Amino acid sequence: MPFDPFIQETIRRALAEDVGNGDITSELIIDLSARSRAVFRAKESFVLAGMPFVQEVFHQVDPELTLTIKKKEGISVKRGDLLAEAAGRTRSLLMAERTALNILQRVSGIATLTRQFVEAVKGTGVRITDTRKTTPGFRSFEKYGVRIGGGWNHRFGLYDGVLIKDNHIAAAGGIAKAIDRTRRAHHLLNIEVEVSSLKEVEEALNARADVIMLDNMDITDIRRAVAFVGKRALLEVSGGVSLATVADLAATGVDIISSGALTHSARAVDISMKIVRKG
Repeated sequence: MPFDPFIQETIRRALAEDVGNGDITSELIIDLSARSRAVFRAKESFVLAGMPFVQEVFHQVDPELTLTIKKKEGISVKRGDLLAEAAGRTRSLLMAERTALNILQRVSGIATLTRQFVEAVKGTGVRITDTRKTTPGFRSFEKYGVRIGGGWNHRFGLYDGVLIKDNHIAAAGGIAKAIDRTRRAHHLLNIEVEVSSLKEVEEALNARADVIMLDNMDITDIRRAVAFVGKRALLEVSGGVSLATVADLAATGVDIISSGALTHSARAVDISMKIVRKG
């Protein structure tokens, strides 16, 4: 997959953080000319995501390293499955190992958790999305994991979507004023507004919000909001969403369910990279 310069720079920084001036242990033990083959294996079941990033890690460490991917992005793998084979200079393989695994395990963990959310709402038509609650500097990788898991990306940052939140409303002097100022300044943009009560739902709808985010509202009020809005705006549920609650939330008839847990609470999966023989 093509990488934007930001992703390449993030990987470069990750390698610099780990390698620094060199891998002291490998330099003391392993001949510079030594070559090996290494295998990546799953040590548990999960959704695979992030192998293109592993390729970039290997390329940046040593362009002569080869990586042969054995499993496609987005498929479910099980314990013991061979994910990829790498070959080249032994020192280079070991230099790339930890950064490659850190990224692969994290992104696959996010894809796995996202897939569980998506499966929980299957058949409802509800879209599962992420949020901006990501690891600083690692957002591109984490949002990629959400997409591979079958979810959708909410806005990437503050710059690519209008979301009027509680602090914006307070600063502007109300929902209607905040929406009106936005509409007059950028008439072509969709406007989403965060609300926390049925009264605010009515205010947002009267002000012609395109998307209304129901933030931390109980399920009874969510059902009432769905009935009141009646498809005149998209409805998003956010706040406190979990695997235990997402199916019930989807059954209310909302359009979107966003969860920061997809990125901030996903567990890294267990993957190994082992030298199996000399190249």
